[in-house]
Amino acid sequence: MSAQPEQLAREKQLAADAALRWVRDGMVLGLGSGSTAACFIVALGKAVREQGLRVQGTATSRASEKLALEAGIPLLEPRRGLRFDLTVDGADELDAHLRLVKGGGGALLREKVLATASDYLLIVADSSKAVAQLGRFPLPLEVVPFALPWVLDAVAALGGAPVLRMSKEAPAEPVKSDQENLLVDCHFEVIAEPEQLVAQLQNIPGIVEQGLFLGLARAAVVAKGESVQVLRPGRPAAAAGSFGELP
Repeated sequence: MSAQPEQLAREKQLAADAALRWVRDGMVLGLGSGSTAACFIVALGKAVREQGLRVQGTATSRASEKLALEAGIPLLEPRRGLRFDLTVDGADELDAHLRLVKGGGGALLREKVLATASDYLLIVADSSKAVAQLGRFPLPLEVVPFALPWVLDAVAALGGAPVLRMSKEAPAEPVKSDQENLLVDCHFEVIAEPEQLVAQLQNIPGIVEQGLFLGLARAAVVAKGESVQVLRPGRPAAAAGSFGELP
């Protein structure tokens, strides 16, 4: 039986609160996107306002940027040499190797830019995001508008059943990323060889970024019920409370 929305909301908050315990004074943070990352940003802002925690951050989306500013978190503009001590972000799917599918909210390009510029990528997630195999959640692509027809053809030839993401508010309008690119959702159902698929997608002109994040996450905090565990590639799960510092 799948968890109810109220339980998933509770799990998101538990995962976010666990991640906040590892934020230290003076850190430069990457602030992720999505519902669980939003819980983290709100909790971080409260620590900044009420506990005097001194941090700075850069957000992976305009929505997260707005939330961070409202929460009172000082933000940094992108610049050469900027590195992040820690990025806390969510995931649409994660497997036992901490391979991720991300981009359900359309922020995959900025999410990958910040993940790559981070010394430590920590994923926060509810129990529904941990899967045995990637692929059930549609794999997002960010696509240059001019290239869309050829990208759709190429992805269809790979078995991805691509669908242009359309706005729920204006069904005749396609959704655009913060960079004004189009978003395409690919329905592979099962991604048996993620590394091979990444290579194939990166070979298609017009794809700005794809939503497979491989070899980037150092650890994931996953809440299930009232239990919060830390997952790391190649290591057994451990209780989040057993770590005084980043896992």
